[in-house]
Amino acid sequence: MTEEELKDVSSDSETSEDLTPETADELPEDEAEAVGEDETLEGQLAQLEIRLAEAEQKTAEYLDGWQRAQAAFANFRKRNETEQAQWRSMANERLLLRLLPVLDDFKRAFEVVPDAYKDAPWLDGIRLIERKVYSVIESENAKAIELEPGDSFDPNLHEAVLYQEVDGFDEGEIVTEIETGYLLGDRVLRPALVVVAKAPPAPPANETAEEPTDKAGDA
Repeated sequence: MTEEELKDVSSDSETSEDLTPETADELPEDEAEAVGEDETLEGQLAQLEIRLAEAEQKTAEYLDGWQRAQAAFANFRKRNETEQAQWRSMANERLLLRLLPVLDDFKRAFEVVPDAYKDAPWLDGIRLIERKVYSVIESENAKAIELEPGDSFDPNLHEAVLYQEVDGFDEGEIVTEIETGYLLGDRVLRPALVVVAKAPPAPPANETAEEPTDKAGDA
């Protein structure tokens, strides 16, 4: 074989080595860079999704904490308002209980005024003072417990100081009022002191029955 033929065979072998499958599968440089960029974008997108999920979780936690704090503050404010109202009510109750005996004294005094002085001008002035004291009590949502003789006794509103037999009254009916009771709103500030009627005692039963007459023996 000549030198020219050997050169042709050598060049053919070199060309065949350049066209191996591994070399043929290699991508161009620009396409490889594009693939690398895609992989980088996918990684960044995954990182962003993870950060977004973490941010959403933190946002939910912050919102839940804020809602809990708001509810706790609302409960605290409501409890504080309720306690203040209770304190005001207790303070008003103590003051009213100190004023009620004054009204009791006015009532007793007017009941024993002689007839000769019932139309005196100075007595009208005293009645005006009584009305002013009562208006103070009414301004605090307190009012007298109204009752009339013959009304039924109610242990929630009345306090019995005496039970007695009275003609014209059934058992459990109020005979008279000893001291006026008062309500503070819907609650009893002071019960009314009353006298309550009771039934007369039952007549004693005959211990021995009458013996029947033996008419046959008499015959």
